[in-house]
Amino acid sequence: MYTLKKSLGQHFLQDENICRQIVSVLQERPVKQLLEVGPGGGALTKHLLEWEGVDLLTVEVDAEKVDYLLKTYPILTGKIIHQSFLEMDPPFAGSFTVVGNFPYNISTQILFHLLDWRTQVDCAVGMFQKEVAQRVAAPSGNKVYGVISVLIQTFFTVEYLFDVHERCFNPPPKVKSGVIRLWPRTDVPAFVSEKKLFLLVKTAFNQRRKTLRNAVRGLFTPETLSDPIFDLRAEALTVEQFSELTFRMS
Repeated sequence: MYTLKKSLGQHFLQDENICRQIVSVLQERPVKQLLEVGPGGGALTKHLLEWEGVDLLTVEVDAEKVDYLLKTYPILTGKIIHQSFLEMDPPFAGSFTVVGNFPYNISTQILFHLLDWRTQVDCAVGMFQKEVAQRVAAPSGNKVYGVISVLIQTFFTVEYLFDVHERCFNPPPKVKSGVIRLWPRTDVPAFVSEKKLFLLVKTAFNQRRKTLRNAVRGLFTPETLSDPIFDLRAEALTVEQFSELTFRMS
């Protein structure tokens, strides 16, 4: 059939119930244009192909999987983009939905790529390593709340949906997985610039055990740093508080 390539982080979903759960989640919101990332052996793809009225495209970096999919599902002819997801431009004009069993080795890069596309992505449902999924969805004050939590939640509402056991994959990964859903916020908090927001958040969490005052000392004047908010650690600040602080950066 095909070979599994560890270099690409390939763990193919094979549990039909999980596939149906993911499709069910997608169907809770209107979908006209849909991009599946990393269809692999087509476990989820075959369910998506049954969905009428949806313009489906898939992106797959592995040439062997592209050949397999075209032979197994000829209807995919013209619907497979043979490219790395991280290097591609938005495949549709207008808004579209993204779904995928995302390779664990590029999880963070995938999330940042979705951030780049945020003006067009109206929903994303993705499977990640459970730790990553929990981190993306974590609220402030949570021990795993961090850079990716703040930056994604600034622009998207995140919902942790369900766990996926190792046995649902071939080959079974050594970790559990989790499925999350992202959709654009209608109330994105105001900030000075994306550049300043990213710098502040990354600097704050780079020394997360220190108080904010010590972690971000170089980004604010001494007068500003006297504010009691800087007595807190980065994980205590909400997404909105980080955005507000960009207006006070020197």
